[in-house]
Amino acid sequence: IIMASDLELDRAKKESAADTVLSTSEIIRQLKKKGASNITQVSIAAFVLKSKGMTKVLVPYHFPFIYAEELIEKGIAVHAKSDPFYESRTIKTKEEIKAITETLRHTERAIEAAVQVLKHSKIKGKYLDFEGKRLTSEDIKRVINVKLMENNCIASHTIVSCFNDCVDPHNQGSGPLLANQSIIMDVFPHSSETLYFADITRTFVRGKASSKIKKMYQTVHEGQKIAFAQIRQNADGSKIHRDIQMFFEKNGFKTGVMNGRMQGFFHGTGHGVGIEIHEPPRISISKDMLQTNQVVTVEPGLYYQDIGGVRLEDMVVVGEKSCTNLTKFPLYLEV
Repeated sequence: IIMASDLELDRAKKESAADTVLSTSEIIRQLKKKGASNITQVSIAAFVLKSKGMTKVLVPYHFPFIYAEELIEKGIAVHAKSDPFYESRTIKTKEEIKAITETLRHTERAIEAAVQVLKHSKIKGKYLDFEGKRLTSEDIKRVINVKLMENNCIASHTIVSCFNDCVDPHNQGSGPLLANQSIIMDVFPHSSETLYFADITRTFVRGKASSKIKKMYQTVHEGQKIAFAQIRQNADGSKIHRDIQMFFEKNGFKTGVMNGRMQGFFHGTGHGVGIEIHEPPRISISKDMLQTNQVVTVEPGLYYQDIGGVRLEDMVVVGEKSCTNLTKFPLYLEV
């Protein structure tokens, strides 16, 4: 059942897959006839539920408490369900995987356009110049976002961070890009046509990477391989995550609070992707069991103050006995 305003009523009837589309205005008129006042979204919903003989609802765990309270007051029992709320949505059809892959290809083209700007920039001291002016994070984000728009993809919060900005994995980056330092590009747009997201991260250095960054890059790449080797039907996401953590520790890359801030590998290894950028399942400390035809990211990273950060992210489809990597963008560090 969908309830729609007068503005959206015809569109809802035309585009939705709902069995029933109801007019909110008509329901309000019915409530007023019954003497109702202070009509809210919840009172409208409760009226519809009762008219259909329904006395209880199942809601997502993040359903607003104030709405739940009002439903209960109106005689509707409320039960919450943890993620995934729509379990079938985590399993992708061939058509959905195709849509995700198409968005991914456009994303890879956008990153390649950004790399070309990096490649043709000139090293001037510790900075980069492009076409006579200092190259900034904002410049590269603009290149990426415009290329995506040309292919009917919409980006938000694109990350182009450099050196110490990389140490905060969600720092979108700002200001001049530095020569010989790590630059993380994390791009996750959705298609305006299919609405499906893609997610890819690469790390580059314009100039010469330090030996420490080179070792971090190789170690993160090996961490990805650990995940690729384990991802299959019924694989335990928390085990994959722990194995990568232990591999990093074994290779000398510790995780914890250092000099007053978190450093090392302190985020999840991956997450599902679909019509939302972050969907179940998680490859993290959460004990999520992977299922065939889920699409997940694999994105380990290492981050250290005054050294920089490295993150590599591919998207894979979970299979019965292995996984298939959808990402085609090559892995290389120096440009």
